[in-house]
Amino acid sequence: MSMKNDIKLLRITYLRGPNIWTYRPALEVWLDLGELEDCPSHVLPGFNDRLIALLPALAEHHCGVGERGGFLQRLVSGTWMGHVLEHVVIELLNLAGMPTGFGQTRSTSRRGVYRMVFRARDEHVARAALAQGHRLLMATINQQPVDVPAAVALVRAQVDDSYLGPSTASIVAAASDRRIPHIRLNEGNLVQLGYGAAQRRIWTAETELTSAISAGIASDKDLTKQLLKSCGVPVPDGEIVGSADAAWAAAQDIGLPVAVKPTDGNHGRGVALDLTCEADVRAAYEVAQLHGSEVMVEQFTRGHEHRMLVVGGRLVAAARGDAAWIVGDGHSSVAELVDGQINTDPRRGLAEDCPLNLVETRTDENILLELQRQGLTPDDIPAADRRVLIQRNGNVAIDCTDTVHPAVAHAVSLAARVVGLDVAGIDVVAEDISRPLQAQGGAVVEVNAGPGLLMHLKPAVGAPRPVGRAIVDHLFPEDTSNAAGRIPVVGVAGSQGTQTIARLVAWLAHLSGRYVGLACQDGLFLDRRRVAQVNCAGFESGRRLLMNVAVEAAVIENGAESILRDGLAYDRCQVGVVTDLDGVHELAEFDVFTPEQLARVLRTQVDVVLPDGVAVLNAADALVAELATLCDGEVIFYADDPDIPSIATHRAGGGRAVFVRGGQVVLASGAAETRLARLDRLTHRDGHGAPSDTLRPGVLPAVASAWALNISPDLIAVGIETFEADLKPYFAEPELLAAG
Repeated sequence: MSMKNDIKLLRITYLRGPNIWTYRPALEVWLDLGELEDCPSHVLPGFNDRLIALLPALAEHHCGVGERGGFLQRLVSGTWMGHVLEHVVIELLNLAGMPTGFGQTRSTSRRGVYRMVFRARDEHVARAALAQGHRLLMATINQQPVDVPAAVALVRAQVDDSYLGPSTASIVAAASDRRIPHIRLNEGNLVQLGYGAAQRRIWTAETELTSAISAGIASDKDLTKQLLKSCGVPVPDGEIVGSADAAWAAAQDIGLPVAVKPTDGNHGRGVALDLTCEADVRAAYEVAQLHGSEVMVEQFTRGHEHRMLVVGGRLVAAARGDAAWIVGDGHSSVAELVDGQINTDPRRGLAEDCPLNLVETRTDENILLELQRQGLTPDDIPAADRRVLIQRNGNVAIDCTDTVHPAVAHAVSLAARVVGLDVAGIDVVAEDISRPLQAQGGAVVEVNAGPGLLMHLKPAVGAPRPVGRAIVDHLFPEDTSNAAGRIPVVGVAGSQGTQTIARLVAWLAHLSGRYVGLACQDGLFLDRRRVAQVNCAGFESGRRLLMNVAVEAAVIENGAESILRDGLAYDRCQVGVVTDLDGVHELAEFDVFTPEQLARVLRTQVDVVLPDGVAVLNAADALVAELATLCDGEVIFYADDPDIPSIATHRAGGGRAVFVRGGQVVLASGAAETRLARLDRLTHRDGHGAPSDTLRPGVLPAVASAWALNISPDLIAVGIETFEADLKPYFAEPELLAAG
């Protein structure tokens, strides 16, 4: 078989918001198959067998057939390499732990050129999967060696570098389940949930409701203990010390056994437990001082360590730790036994999503101290059948939520409230968590801000707990007006006068008492101030509005080109306006040449209307009017002529419409009509501002949009009459912009 030339990747576009393919972010790739256009899968000798041998799970792909094995059927009957690349990339993402089930490949007007798209939560991961999938496919076609594990490892490494950590991801997923939108604010774990003034921010498991004072208290173990003790929460007695001598003296005063720990450490670093002799206390002090600014000696509390997660003053999950032991065989070293008996557990690993950590025998100071107390080093060989304690409390990953005694739940809830944390990880030591702490000498030993959630999401033993949902429900209580984390968003799509429509709607929303953000061709506006004087219609400026904590309503203009290049800035909107299907001649680079093709682009604006939202559509354009069937919410038609069939049929079914009759603007709901004002009165400007022929095309869609926002007809009429179409008043002084 002769070597085939590479498939050319002509254009790669990351669509960051809802787009012509899907509601979610996706990577769109324009492919030129070249000579492979004449070589579908069934004409390449042995290709199908080689591909399935490399990626056996392709047999699970449904493809367009809609059932398991659907993609295999397409391979056997013959499918083109663009489609094959789509499935190879999706399978690499699946194998790398970033599963996706969505992909499409469509031909263009140019022979051999295709548009291939697949769902992509992160652009860097998507590009890595595309590069590895392209390389794997070409090697398979040309019968060259392929290292699938290496390709998967490269994609997986990008997933680890780019994607949210497990704690943050669980909260974001829970928000998505409740249809609350999110925006990632940095390359780490800072995420905005909700839009504009309705938003809340999280950083891992810390929320914007977590005060710096509370986090500071939690990081000071001695201060935390004082506050808890004053409120009746059982805590171990302790003393801060400044030397090894003082540590031993304090241990004698408190009474052996003791624990030694840094006052402001975390993740258990530098903590030594159950110390009963002077040498151990002194050694533990030297380790602890490396991990904190001060060292505390405290009474040792016997029992298992438990992590209790408190959210909004309520215990939502609990997990228990367990001691880690090895058993000697008479010929293996301690380090070898740890690797063979403990680290072989598939639940252990270095990745963030592993519920148990690897035991680092040679580098973990706590383990080295524990071995020293037993007269061992990592290289010593324990006698056969000798049990050696490696960790007194290993990873806290055994779920025990259902066994927590109500008195314990009350104590940890009180501890979180005393420190002032809305989300807290409370460390409790007790022999039996199903009994009150006082009855068994148990105690709260630490309070943590921003606790990890993985132990509750993927416990080593027991059922996972919906802790992400608990945090989302805390931030967005379902019985409040902010349950969805949304502000009214109005999207305006089309080409004829859309910036005027957007400005009119923003003005009417402003008059209704909202702080309004506006992104349109005339600039970026915040509550009547123009803060940018360039074309701001599209994704970037729209996102700026949605990230602004002051914005109570957003109006965003979207041209077809913006939808094709970036997607929409918002996942869903309250009002979606489509005015016309003009401007096709400007979209040739996107392979859009006809109004029918443009309608498939602008339908994106209708697709994202919320179920309780409204699509505002130009009934005079038949293709625009047909988009009504795609709307999840209500539809308001508008047109000058009230008698066109689409409006008549819509009204007969009880629908709403805005039109002109006898020179007056009319709001119709079914058979009922409300006369707004004369159109010439609404658009008359007394010689200043824009002429009426500029303003007039925007009046009806703006009226319909304001009506969809439940703005009263009287206010709509006054608002349009007082609308200042001239942009000169919007040029704010530079110093005002700087201050704003």
